Amino acid sequence: MHPTYNGMPAGELPAVIWQKSGRSNPSGNCVELAGLPDGGIAIRNSRDPHGPALIYTQAEIAAFIGGARDGDFDNFLQ
Repeated sequence: MHPTYNGMPAGELPAVIWQKSGRSNPSGNCVELAGLPDGGIAIRNSRDPHGPALIYTQAEIAAFIGGARDGDFDNFLQ
């Protein structure tokens, strides 16, 4: 198995199951996450399934989701 790294092509990840956000829509606002064998989490744009994947630890994703739940990033929404 090849090591995973941030920005690697999503198509080169080991066999993973991608989960699309329920907020994705036909207009192209699509984000997918996949659990990695080493416990990491990959994120990709589903419109570009072979494009770059961002690789995060579970702790990083937990911090992001927690911050989003708390409204920490609401200022980015117009």
